[in-house]
Formats: sequence, C-alpha cells, structure tokens
Amino acid sequence: MLYREAGQFKTSYQADQAAFPIFQDQLAVWAILAVAFIGVPLVGNDFFLNSIMIPFLIFALASVGLNILTGYAGQLSLGTGAFMGVGAYACYKLTTIFPDVNIVIMIVASGFFSAGIGMIFGLPSLRIKGFYLVVTTLAAQFFLEWCFIRIAWLYNYNPSGAIEVPQREAFGVILTGASATPVTRYLLVLSIVVVMTWIAFNIIRGRIGRSWMMIRDMDIAAELMGVKPLNAKLSAFAVSSFYCGVAGAMMVFFWLGAAEVESFDVNHSFLILFMVILGGLGSIKGAFMGAAFIWILPILIRAAPGWIGIEVQAATVEHLNFMLIGGLIIFFLIIEPHGLARLWSIGKQKLRVWPFPY
Repeated sequence: MLYREAGQFKTSYQADQAAFPIFQDQLAVWAILAVAFIGVPLVGNDFFLNSIMIPFLIFALASVGLNILTGYAGQLSLGTGAFMGVGAYACYKLTTIFPDVNIVIMIVASGFFSAGIGMIFGLPSLRIKGFYLVVTTLAAQFFLEWCFIRIAWLYNYNPSGAIEVPQREAFGVILTGASATPVTRYLLVLSIVVVMTWIAFNIIRGRIGRSWMMIRDMDIAAELMGVKPLNAKLSAFAVSSFYCGVAGAMMVFFWLGAAEVESFDVNHSFLILFMVILGGLGSIKGAFMGAAFIWILPILIRAAPGWIGIEVQAATVEHLNFMLIGGLIIFFLIIEPHGLARLWSIGKQKLRVWPFPY
C-alpha cells in the first residue's frame, strides 16, 4: 500500500521518462542523501568513516566506471586497477606541478588522463571481443604496473617508490594530508560520488548510453542502424576509465594518504569486477550494492565475534571471512545471476502489486 503509483498521473513525455517517476522513489533518494550527508557525519566515528564509508564510496565509484564498460557496453576488462593507478599518479603529478590549484579540480582533471589511456588500450576492442579482449586489458594492467614501478618521474624520484599526499586546503579547510579530518574527507568524497553518479545515470539514459547498449546486445545490427562502433566503444572506454581514474585519485588523496604500485595491482581489478558481477551488470545501483557487499560485509564479519563476547584469533576470522563471502557469492549467483540489483527490482515489483504479488 505504501509503494504504489496509483493516482500519480504523467502529463508529459519528460515526466514519464524521469529518472524516478514514482514519488516514493524520489522520497527514498532524498532520505538516503539526507542520511549520507547529515546522519553519517553526526553519528559516525573516525573508524567508521575512514575504514568503511570512504573506501565504500570510492570502490562504488570505480564499480560504476567498470559497469559502464562491461555492463552497459559489453566490453570485458581486467585493467580497472591500472586505470585507477593512472588517475592517482596523474593527480600526484598535477599537485606537484600546480601546487596552488584546488585539489578537487586536480582530482577531476586526473580522470581525463586516465580516459586518454583507456581509449588507447580500448582500440583493440574494434577488432576483438570476449576472452581476447580480457587478455588485452590484462596486458594493459601489467604494462601500466610496470610503468608505475620503472618510470621514476611518476613518483618524483622518491627512493621508496611511493606517492605521498601533500597537505592541501581550500577556503581555510584542510582537505588532504594527515591534518584533514575524516568528516571533511568523507563529505568531499560523498559529494564527488553523488555528482558523478548522477552524471553517469543521465549519460546511460541518453543517446550515448543507448548506443553502448546496442553495441552490447548486437554490434552488427547496431552498426547497420547507424551506430559507429569506433565512437561507441572508445567512448565507453573513455568514460569508464575517467570514473576509475577519479576513484583512484580519491583513494590515495582522501583515504590512504600514500600508495605504492601494489595499491593498483590486478587483485584490485578482480575485486571491482566481483563487485560489478555480484551487484548486477548494467545497473548503477548494483554497483553500490556490490561494493557494500564485498567491502562492508567482511568488516562486519570480523567484528561480529567481539560483539557477542567470543574471542577468536584474527587468522581464524580471516579464513571464515573468505569462506562466508565466497559461499554467499556462489549462493547469490545461483539464485539470481543478474545480481543483487535484480533481486531488489523483483522485490520492488512485488511490493507494487501487494497483496497480490504473484
């Protein structure tokens, strides 16, 4: 009874095609934003913000980027971690060259460098697809990792080979560095993620997004209908890499504080791929669900024994964590291969026709 669009009449095509045509959905979105911007900073401690919310938002943005490429454009990739690294190293160099420019501008600008690299490594997608494209993007991952190690100019010839975040401030507020408060960094990350998610949602619903989905479903038919594979595939690689680059820059500047090449290895590429698959291919909200499942649930599993007064060794908890997460992933993929987003959509649809859900 609470979730039903009875009496909500649409009098224009624009209203009918709105992002959230049901009034209850609009209220839910505003409620989530209110909790995220007001509730979480008020009740969350430093550990909750630093270890849970900030990395969750960063990985969710990276998952959105990969979902654009894999879920909407149908181009498989295992180079997400490397593209995040391109954004992080580009942002580090930009802050070195332009120390007085606002750090938010540098983070967004670093995404364009990642987009350019993504387009270069996306060129093989014009001739190959499927498993062969996966191998190509995996080669890009290893090549870019080699660049992060061997090209000393990227990390300013630091003997440790690491990039270290300098302190930057804007309008008298410290945004990066050890002196930046977790609340400040969280609100900044949240604002960037919300804006970029809104942009991605509108791109997907527009002409460019429709061309990606046409290429994904049947590229030959799409080309016969006038969609240019060159423009569609390279734009998907560019937008996806842009989002991953911004996520990588935020990961270093707003979360880790310093990073080496291991922060952008192939394990992170697989981690984000699991988030996308589990959350649901071709779904923006699925990217957030997958990131929450993969990142937040293990933290809760580690903390659960302490909450009930049971002392368990850290190694045992870690093994249990792997077993439970792996089992849950298999369970969800068997129950619903289209991920958590599909389960969420089914639940909403049943709620709309309740008490006659079948």
